[in-house]
Amino acid sequence: HVQLVESGGQWVQAGGSLRLSCQAVGWTYRRNCIAWFRQVPGKEREEVASIYTGNSNSYYTEDVKGRFTISQDNAKDMVYLQMDVLKSEDTAMYYCAAQSGSSGNCEELALYQYWGQGTQVTVS
Repeated sequence: HVQLVESGGQWVQAGGSLRLSCQAVGWTYRRNCIAWFRQVPGKEREEVASIYTGNSNSYYTEDVKGRFTISQDNAKDMVYLQMDVLKSEDTAMYYCAAQSGSSGNCEELALYQYWGQGTQVTVS
């Protein structure tokens, strides 16, 4: 049974930094996509960043390029999202998600089968 547990969300001043963590409990897969999504009320869930654990290739949405960094620690089954130079528009609930398949198509929302409960990031 796979569980994704996020942590690290909190209030931060604009310009500040946060690091979100995603612990994959019961994870036995390798060569998979793990991603961070975010959502604000009334808007669709948006993929922020993803990483293919097979080769560490990463993807970032345009809004966060140069400010956010996704990374992995396979030994601990952890994925992190380092967020720097935070802006008020980064305020959202952030979710960790993972695919069990190894297609490498990390930008396809429909392929993400596992989701965490979310962690709130507020920037003001």
